[in-house]
Amino acid sequence: MITAVDHVQLAAPPGTEDLLRAFYTDALGMTEIPKPGVLAARGGCWFRAGAVQIHVGIERDFRPSAKAHPGLRVTAIAAHAARLAAHGVDVTWDDDLPGHDRFYAHDPVGNRLEFLETRV
Repeated sequence: MITAVDHVQLAAPPGTEDLLRAFYTDALGMTEIPKPGVLAARGGCWFRAGAVQIHVGIERDFRPSAKAHPGLRVTAIAAHAARLAAHGVDVTWDDDLPGHDRFYAHDPVGNRLEFLETRV
């Protein structure tokens, strides 16, 4: 029986860890968590916000997906969008999901991220 999603795995090209750290910690407000030694040798970095984890692994022939993405539930979505915009991140609002406010943004290597909040 599946009880929860443990983490979402994204990919990035070699040598982009510092860009990713700046985005996921500064722009998104996540905390970097240490990778176990054997996995740390592969490069990449892991991040956490509450129970949500995003793992970014290194992929030599990386190409960001145009469609695939994690959907991240947030509170105070407008403030979240403003925080990303203040860090130079383009935010694209989308009204197509009934009962939700949502927008899309991309991390510095092109991974698409969806942010959504249920309307009350």
